[in-house]
Amino acid sequence: MQQELPPSAWGYFASMVESYDSLIRRAVPRYDEMVAQLLEYLPPDAQSLVELGCGTGNLSLRLLATFPRATLSFVDASPEMIALTRSRVDQEKSSAAASLCFLVQRFEELDVPERPVDVVVSSISLHHVQDKARLYARLRSLMKRGGRFCFADQLRGEPESNHQLNSERWLDFCRERGHCTAEEIESLLQHAAAHDHYTTLTDHIALLTTAGFSEIDCVWRHGMWGTVTATAV
Repeated sequence: MQQELPPSAWGYFASMVESYDSLIRRAVPRYDEMVAQLLEYLPPDAQSLVELGCGTGNLSLRLLATFPRATLSFVDASPEMIALTRSRVDQEKSSAAASLCFLVQRFEELDVPERPVDVVVSSISLHHVQDKARLYARLRSLMKRGGRFCFADQLRGEPESNHQLNSERWLDFCRERGHCTAEEIESLLQHAAAHDHYTTLTDHIALLTTAGFSEIDCVWRHGMWGTVTATAV
């Protein structure tokens, strides 16, 4: 039986705020490795960072630990996710002097109080954005020249046969013992059909270049999951 999904991607994840951390590691192959690789490519001297799609705060906590004196802005369209991230960050920030900002906003309408920013980072969120040209242009307008945009996300394989193979391998992972239930897999597939907009690496590069980014590189990839870095020019 098909489930009735929330009308937005953020609504879908807000409905599973308590189970999200468990699900993400059971549904995303090499999740912790991917996040670690993303952090490896961030400039160590960054003073202002924006995270798009903070979710439950997994990457947010790593950013706080890595940049304890920076200005950090955490963005999510879900008030529930922002509240959870704020709670987790508040518990960890006693040893940090970071300036923190929590914003309930859609990425395409992003407006951060501290600008221009050094770094924009995102983990498994950008595939929910259909109009990436608008998003990338908006991000460039908020960033310093030489700033870095680094994201980990699902990429559409090319040719289409590659994408289909990557999708099948992802489902194989989800079906492994101890990973996802049949109900969880069905829910994820329904969500993907309703809200996901996968973009090929070729198209990401073209859109980023048009928006004013260069030095675009895919620094890590595993099937449909990849990490991309770019420099604002």
